[in-house]
Amino acid sequence: MRRTALYLLLGLFCSIRAAGPPAEFTIARLHYGGGGDWYSDPSSLPNLLRFLGDATGMCVSTDEAVVEPADPELFNYPYLYLTGHGNVRFTPLELEQLRRYLDGGGFLHIDDNYGLDPYIRREIERIYPDEELLELPFDHPIYHCFYDFPDGPPKVHEHDGEPPQGYGVFRDGRLVIFYTHECDLGDGWEDPKVHNDPEDIREAALKMGVNIVVYALTH
Repeated sequence: MRRTALYLLLGLFCSIRAAGPPAEFTIARLHYGGGGDWYSDPSSLPNLLRFLGDATGMCVSTDEAVVEPADPELFNYPYLYLTGHGNVRFTPLELEQLRRYLDGGGFLHIDDNYGLDPYIRREIERIYPDEELLELPFDHPIYHCFYDFPDGPPKVHEHDGEPPQGYGVFRDGRLVIFYTHECDLGDGWEDPKVHNDPEDIREAALKMGVNIVVYALTH
């Protein structure tokens, strides 16, 4: 999709209300149970939202939202973000609601902040026991819909020496869960003083974040 068409689509998203102020897009951070630090990288999402607004012209909130999986407010947010270093555990009610949310048009981006992987793979399988978590090829549109990432997701921090990977779960051909592993995008979105990452690494992380949001809102 050409970038001009994307600007039109994203501008339409910002004017979906028939009256009153323009709708503001925000990212909802998922507050999960199990003991993991769902709140990690506190400056990441506000920074990504600002970068997203500057890059696309979207009407964006200056703050993230926070929502729990069983909260009815979940359905008010088209884009969920989950991160952390440790355990994640959804209740049966939360699993059911997440499944309804995703099947109904929602999108979940999971970003492993190192240590999340074994727990989130278990929970993804509990959400969709009949679906496979697949590694996305580098020509998938999520890597090219706004900025171009010919080699897939960028690497922000080294953990186990593995390459950065992007996985997905599809329902009826639609990508409903995107899982970035060995990337640490959230760290790259944080304030520069937090991790002292080089500016080019931070910019790559933010641009990848824009791609994920743009893809989620236009597909």
